[in-house]
Amino acid sequence: MMKLAKVLYCKGFHITFVSTEYNHRRLIRSRGASAAEGLPGFRFATIPDGLLSSDADATQDPAALSYATMTACPAHFKNLLADLGRSSAGVPPVTCVVADNLMSFSVDAARELDVPCALFWTASACGYMGYRNFRPLIDQGIIPLKDEEQLTNGFMDMPVDWAPGMSKHMRLKDFPTFLRTTDRDDTLMTFQLHQVERAEEADAVIINTMDELERPALDAMRAIIPAIYTIGPLNSLAEQILPSRGPLDAVSSGLWREDRACLEWLDGKKPGSVVYVSFGSVTVMSNHELVEFAWGLADSGHDFLWIVRPDIVSRSEAAMLPPEFLEATKDRGLLAGWCDQEAVLRHDAVCVFLTHSGWNSTVEGLCGGVPMLCWPFFAEQQTNCRYKCVEWGVAMEIGDNVRREAVEGRIREAVDGEKGREMKNRALEWRKAAVRSTARSLANLDALINHVLLSGKNN
Repeated sequence: MMKLAKVLYCKGFHITFVSTEYNHRRLIRSRGASAAEGLPGFRFATIPDGLLSSDADATQDPAALSYATMTACPAHFKNLLADLGRSSAGVPPVTCVVADNLMSFSVDAARELDVPCALFWTASACGYMGYRNFRPLIDQGIIPLKDEEQLTNGFMDMPVDWAPGMSKHMRLKDFPTFLRTTDRDDTLMTFQLHQVERAEEADAVIINTMDELERPALDAMRAIIPAIYTIGPLNSLAEQILPSRGPLDAVSSGLWREDRACLEWLDGKKPGSVVYVSFGSVTVMSNHELVEFAWGLADSGHDFLWIVRPDIVSRSEAAMLPPEFLEATKDRGLLAGWCDQEAVLRHDAVCVFLTHSGWNSTVEGLCGGVPMLCWPFFAEQQTNCRYKCVEWGVAMEIGDNVRREAVEGRIREAVDGEKGREMKNRALEWRKAAVRSTARSLANLDALINHVLLSGKNN
């Protein structure tokens, strides 16, 4: 969202970047007050998220946050837009709204102002269609599950080769995880289905993807929502539009403090020698799983850069890496709390990316031409993982049950094996495709601006 805001700013828009009060406080703690000071024509604003006030540097509970988003945020957002319209402090009236797709209440708020609203689906197109297929899965009585035994008795391996817009290699367990419930009114399942279906009411849906990568899913989306604008990979598009250095660099949305030593450490490594490990900003695991990953990395014999967030282990446990592991890997491993992931994945030293398969990480990996090992956590990460493995040919799965032997074996195969060479070749092909897609993404951005964002009556 911040990248898109900066791109629109460079295209001449006045930006008011709206986030929750909780995330805004985290931003200031991680990046300093200057990150949220903004610039002339680029300001920050906040609304409450509806949850109890907290200053924890940790991901909020997804179910509680989803419910609060639906119930508490709409009124606050509408009031904010009204206040912006009345402002006399040099802020022009609102002429369009660009919102995260999970904030579909923005469509109603924009309609009240009689301005266009574009929803930015920040995940994959195949992930979007995965959620859209919840409805036929419900209608056919496949979900919600009849009992929890279906999670472990092989039921989730059911082939689902008929789902519109989806790979013919889909299994029920490859759909977004929020269908793994026995409750028809489960908060996350109903919330996600509501959000993707409401996207039809927006003036446009923006997606950080490229047509060559996800054409069947995009075709299915366009049959439902004609105004689809693909502007991906957004990081490549931003590089074409944003100045390489300037005041915008200080404007940030990062909630974790980056360790700048990561890139310096990579500079001292041989090309193609480092396994990069990061499970994104939301994934949590047990300490047992953390330890299994640790020994798998150690036993692989390869150098590694491992991002271990302060909240990577679930709150009921403490993150404890064995001293023996730290001693055994002190000369070939670097642990860091956060990093500039795009820069890391572009670095020549990185050979493999062990990832949770979030969409930003997936796109950044493809742009870097880096093959991947996947340990998806939740939501549509399982869908992304399946596509990377069977459709795009750039990845292998670690498996749900983390075992150090499996981690070690997958790393060795990805770095030195025949399958790894095939994955590397496919990843390089997708990197070239990402470069080719930039011209189309620029054209789509201009069309979005001219046909949607500047189409309101208040311009």
